[in-house]
Amino acid sequence: MLEVRNLECVRGDHRLFTDLNFQLEGGELLRLRGANGSGKTSLLRTLCGLLEPAEGEVLWRGENIRAQRDEFNAELLYLGHSNGVKAELTAFENLRIHNALCGRRLPDDRLYDALVEIGLGGREDLPTQVLSQGQKRRVALARLLLSDAALWVLDEPFTALDVDAVAQLARLMEAHLQRGGMVVYTTHQEVEMRAGACREVNLDR
Repeated sequence: MLEVRNLECVRGDHRLFTDLNFQLEGGELLRLRGANGSGKTSLLRTLCGLLEPAEGEVLWRGENIRAQRDEFNAELLYLGHSNGVKAELTAFENLRIHNALCGRRLPDDRLYDALVEIGLGGREDLPTQVLSQGQKRRVALARLLLSDAALWVLDEPFTALDVDAVAQLARLMEAHLQRGGMVVYTTHQEVEMRAGACREVNLDR
């Protein structure tokens, strides 16, 4: 279970949000809403332990995430607004390095299969700098196909994707929820989710 208790986030002289509380159980999806600048990305980064809250705490399975950094990170997959891929490396090389950094040594065939499934068949060995924005996003999203993390934290995951890719990503998220996983995400697009219990936090309120 992911739990947020009395969370407050301050950037400079601006308080983005305060006294924020929610819980997320397995099989649940949480969508963050709010205007630009309301603190959605800051909240996501705080949930991942990348930012320190001004007040409050984030708990994972009942314990503060900062007291169990390695254990929490092993169960977390974070995709930021940036794709986090190196332009000079191929799609395959980017995926292999990411998995190595996560401590996984997966067979090359499995990495290639993930890239084909995500829609990059025939482009697996091209430098990502020659790919379109949508294709670069698919390189990042291929990580979802290989992850066994319980918690997915996704910042604008549908950005730059075409209609087919949006539908595919929605199916991946639904399948993760059906396996008992959790998803926290932001999006400016209305994408219907047919699986899991859907919840919402609006930072404008």
